[in-house]
Order: sequence, then structure tokens, then C-alpha cells
Amino acid sequence: MGMKQTLTSLKDLKTLPFDSIIDVRAPSEFAEDHIPGAMSLPVLSDAERAEVGTIYVQQDPFLARKIGAALVARNAATHLQGALADRPGGWRPLVYCWRGGQRSGSFASILAQIGWRVGLIDGGYQRYRRLVHAAMYETPVAPRMILVDGGTGTAKTQILTHLAAQGQQVLDLEAMAQHRGSLLGGMPGGQPAQKSFESRVAMALAGMDPTCPVFVEAESNKIGSRIIPPMLWQAMLKADHIRVQAPIQARARYLVDTYAPLLEEAEALDEKLAVLARFHGHEQADAWRQMARQGDFLPLAAELVQQHYDPSYRRSSRRAAPPLAVLDLPDLSALTLKHAAAQIAASV
Repeated sequence: MGMKQTLTSLKDLKTLPFDSIIDVRAPSEFAEDHIPGAMSLPVLSDAERAEVGTIYVQQDPFLARKIGAALVARNAATHLQGALADRPGGWRPLVYCWRGGQRSGSFASILAQIGWRVGLIDGGYQRYRRLVHAAMYETPVAPRMILVDGGTGTAKTQILTHLAAQGQQVLDLEAMAQHRGSLLGGMPGGQPAQKSFESRVAMALAGMDPTCPVFVEAESNKIGSRIIPPMLWQAMLKADHIRVQAPIQARARYLVDTYAPLLEEAEALDEKLAVLARFHGHEQADAWRQMARQGDFLPLAAELVQQHYDPSYRRSSRRAAPPLAVLDLPDLSALTLKHAAAQIAASV
């Protein structure tokens, strides 16, 4: 059996001396949420877990444990001959299940028998989730937040990428929520569960230096259908901001390039544009759908920016304090965005 590791903060997961984190819960549990970066090596599948649970309740706890142990051993053998086949003798795994009980204990004891120095998270996923909940719902966010603000298509995500490359701390909420935040912003694979989104945010913040600022894109309180957790949202509401502006044609070109995969899916694009009838009436929405069918993507993007995105941005972005800086970019080329990021970092 492995050494019990008690998590007192999310930072512990970054400082504990382990090479890999292994989640042995069933695939559906892992899909809802897990420690970011953990490997999924289930010792019971969803069906097996349900079967063992039913036997435990309806027949006999002893029989359930015996069948469960056989299944765990079989699945552990599969992992040892598959995902773990190439791990050397000095490899150190940290294992967890739901409560830090039988599933992780059984798997850890097999790994320990081989000779690996195994750790077990005391209290399992539930202990980890309590720390995430405390960070996202109860404890004020420590670092100073700086919002990169600007209308749709002003390449704010690319500016964040350049800021990160220049050594600044960046929280990319759209990447974590797997959604670009706008009407057309869905990404392949759909969005993570809310708990999983909170995990990603909490662990990213836990790894940051609280004495240095964190740059984050200005968002509404929802990205797609994922809600920005309350403590982060409060920090964002109080944060200083830097506004980015660019010519309409440059923004239209940027949107056409960014949304290229969606533009190739005529049916999905048509469905999304049809939704705009709610805001602009059927006649206008149908005109935009016709532009999309004809492949007139640049003029379509320009019209959407001027008639849909910018008015909605003006309504939602009434900030109390003036911006720290306003960057009026001549275009949205990679070089311009790199310089913009350097200017933003300098203005803070």
C-alpha cells in the first residue's frame, strides 16, 4: 500500500515529489472532473462499478468485495501491460479514487509490490474537490487581475498567447472552457463539465505567483454554458482593464481566419446564424444566412461585428474606471500583436 498524502492546498499537487497522477475512478467520474494532468486508469469500468454496487446492496458485501477484487486485478494487469509498460523502476505515481478507499488502495498495493514508491491522496477526489470549491467559491483570488478588453475579433486571445510567450502570467479562460465565448464560438469536442472547468481554473491559479499580475480576457460571466466561478468573477469585476481597438476590416479578416473550420460546415453555420433572428428579426438573419451560403464571409463578418457584436459589447462593458491604456492597432498581424502584448505588459 502507498504512503498517504494529505492535501492542505492545491499548491501541494505541484510540489509533491511524484511523476504522474493516476485517477482510478470509472470513466464517467473522470469525465465529469479530475485533477488536471491526471491519467485515467480505471480499475472498474462504469458497468463493473454498477454491478459490484448492486451485488453489495442486494446480495452480499463479501461476494461484492471478492468479485470487485478480481475485476480490479484484471484491469490492473491490462494497465501494467499497456499504459504503464514503459515506466522505469524509479517512477513515482500518486493514485486517487473517489474517497481514497478501496479502489485506489488496491491498485496502489499492486504498484507497490512491483517496487514503485506509490503515494495515495488521503480522502481521494472528494478532498481535492473541497479545495477547488474553497478556492473558487470562498477565498478571494490572490493575484491582481488585468483584463484585456475589446470587441469581438480584436485578437485578444492571440495577445494573451504573446503575453505568455513574453513571460507574463496568463489565464486563458476560453481554452479552459473550450469555447470562444461568442455566438459562433463552440469548439470541437464540446465543453467540459462545470466542475472540470473549475478544476482547470483553480489549478492554473494555484500555480501562479500571487505577487505578479495575471492577464485575462474580459468575458461575460458565462463562456458558452460554463459559468466563471464566483471568486474569480468578483476579482474580474474589480480588475483594471486595457482596451484593444482595430479597424473593422482587420477584425472581419481575423474572424474569418479564426472560424475557418466552422465556415466549412455550412449546416452548423446556418443553424447558428438562424438564432440571430431573435435579436435582429427574420429578414436580417435570413440576409446573413444567404451571405454565408454564397461564401461572402468577409462582408458577413464585418456586418456581424458592426450590427451584432459591437452593440452588445457596448451594452455589457460599462466599466467604472477608465482603461489603464487604449491600444489602437493598425492591423492584427502577428508582429502587431506581439508589439501590443509588450505594450500591455509595460503599461502594467
